[in-house]
Amino acid sequence: MKRAAARFAGYDCVKLENDALALWITQSVGPRIIGLALQSSDNLFVQVPDIALTCPGEGDYSLRGGHRLWYAPEDPRRTYLPDDEPVAIAEVENGVLVTQPVEPQTGVQKSLTITLPDQDARVIVDHTLHNRGSKLVELAPWAITQLKPGGVAILPQATAPADEHGLLPNRHIALWPYTQINSPHITWGDRFVFVKAALESGALKIGFPNPAGWLAYALGDTLFVKRAPYQPDAVYFDRGSSSECYCNHRFLELETLGPRTTLSPGKSVTHRETWALYARAPFRLGETAVQELVNKLGLTTGG
Repeated sequence: MKRAAARFAGYDCVKLENDALALWITQSVGPRIIGLALQSSDNLFVQVPDIALTCPGEGDYSLRGGHRLWYAPEDPRRTYLPDDEPVAIAEVENGVLVTQPVEPQTGVQKSLTITLPDQDARVIVDHTLHNRGSKLVELAPWAITQLKPGGVAILPQATAPADEHGLLPNRHIALWPYTQINSPHITWGDRFVFVKAALESGALKIGFPNPAGWLAYALGDTLFVKRAPYQPDAVYFDRGSSSECYCNHRFLELETLGPRTTLSPGKSVTHRETWALYARAPFRLGETAVQELVNKLGLTTGG
């Protein structure tokens, strides 16, 4: 693993790379992972420096693009707190620890530990929320990856019966109010839901419990897969969603959430994602073709 200072997408960054991939972590703002690419390939993450969300009384939160850490439930007064200050970056084994200043409004401090464990195309990202304040804080880690449009998201669905007789419901879907249920950009399958990132206007968002523990995005011949643990007995925000997908005409987001947590002062919670990039993984829309790809890559369907 190599680590070096770099300038990327207009930000002062730290670049991490190995034989298979490179990623760029912002130092002048953040914490953000602003770029991710296979060696000798283009950045998979979108750049949207012009899009901002208003935090009442605090200014604007710039989406920027790339990967970010929020915490649920979404509330403009705390979710959209600006992250325009420099972050502290410390070296750890095979990677870096990136720490944001404490949010004075909430007492929450965000940090990312980013590691390249081997020389293959895998990244481990630990998302940690610390309660540095004096009050209890109810939240859930929320890890969001913004990807370039033009591809297709793959959202695995539970298929195993919920009871021995197969009489009880075994899955549910959460839809946000701006989502058109018969959108031509959503393909509803029995084993997978597909979202085509080709909207010309509007937006959609889908959430669901995800025992399979992974989400994927196919762009060209590259497949991006992110995994996160699912705890079947835990309580999740957003009507029980541990995985979510948002899409508009500028980008697609793959999102994972940790369980609903009440943090006491001085306590922290960590949510781990493991990313994998697969080159030469041509995508064909359809459940049979995707099931073959899933089997080839050794991804579980979660039952």
